[in-house]
Amino acid sequence: MHPEQNDQNEQLVVALRRAAREMAQRQSIRDLEQTLGRIVASAVDTIPAVDAGSISMTEHGRIDTRSPTSDNIRKLDETQSELREGPCISAIEEPPESGTIVAQDLAGTDAERWPRFAPHAVEAGYHGLMSTTLNTDGGVRGALNLYSATPGAFSEQSQALAGLFGIQAALLLFGASQAAHLQKAVDSRDLIGQAKGVLRERFKVDDEGAFQMLVKSSQDTNVKLTAVARWLLDDTDASGPSREAKGSR
Repeated sequence: MHPEQNDQNEQLVVALRRAAREMAQRQSIRDLEQTLGRIVASAVDTIPAVDAGSISMTEHGRIDTRSPTSDNIRKLDETQSELREGPCISAIEEPPESGTIVAQDLAGTDAERWPRFAPHAVEAGYHGLMSTTLNTDGGVRGALNLYSATPGAFSEQSQALAGLFGIQAALLLFGASQAAHLQKAVDSRDLIGQAKGVLRERFKVDDEGAFQMLVKSSQDTNVKLTAVARWLLDDTDASGPSREAKGSR
């Protein structure tokens, strides 16, 4: 292995360890954006010939840009989303087995693969683009996008390093998604628990009886259990002052 490659690998290890320590110290998923930004910045600084980067993610039926290193990159990602064409779209919607889509020269042969997007990238000064899929079993769909101003700049080593940074970002997104699902489950449990408390007091039933009342109401109205619980609590809050006023007369 050449000394230069050893130095690059050492830089990668240092960057990954630093990011991992930062992620381990996080107390909240509110730091997700900041950590994603650092992963993108580390990838740009570490991988040879990469000049800019971003992360694309599917949200509410469209692909949005996260942590772009410049406004130009944000615009290029948005252009791919609008055209539904480009390496990042391919990485998200049709990821290859390797996980990375590589465009070596968008002013050359790669222009044929993405004919509508390629001119926008070249006009902005970028000839190369690697997009590594971040899709996970947790439902997260995205891509780490790494741009190069130099045509033909992405070596096999560069592609391998992009894959490693992509794995790191994917793990972070998966963890954040799982945390969000867990928080939602906890919130639902608390909501249903409060609703059961209202029914127990109002109808003098036990915990199981209160839960069955909620379930039957949900089935009869074809409304989600949590929505029934929320309606009951909102109705109780709204009618509470009125009932107290009546009792004081």
